[in-house]
Amino acid sequence: MWPPKPPRGAAFLRAEGGSGANHHDLGLFAVGPDAALQQAGQVGLYHLAWEVDTIEDLAGARDTLARLGALTGQSSHGATKSVYGADPDGNQFEVMWMLPRAAWGAHEHSAPVERLDWDAELARWGDRGTVAAGRPTNP
Repeated sequence: MWPPKPPRGAAFLRAEGGSGANHHDLGLFAVGPDAALQQAGQVGLYHLAWEVDTIEDLAGARDTLARLGALTGQSSHGATKSVYGADPDGNQFEVMWMLPRAAWGAHEHSAPVERLDWDAELARWGDRGTVAAGRPTNP
């Protein structure tokens, strides 16, 4: 039988809407409770991010992370809006939405860290998405 059942402590994830040409887009493996913690300067995972197609998708990710007690932060970086979470092992990750390219303006070469005003952002961008979302991209 293919694919075989993943080993205990493993998860294989496939992005929704992908071509289906590959078995998985991301494989995650637990190292077990006796594994040593990562030390400074050691090779390991520092940052992992996923991009979503719409700001509504980002708000949904925020709500899910909050419901699960995994939401660790949220911010506006000008051209991107982000929420942050942590998995059960403490690995930090980001889910982000990028403004349409034509709206980057002064943020083309900067990434400020500012408070994310959900009401204002949803009102402004709620009917727009990225090119990948198949929606208009004009600001």
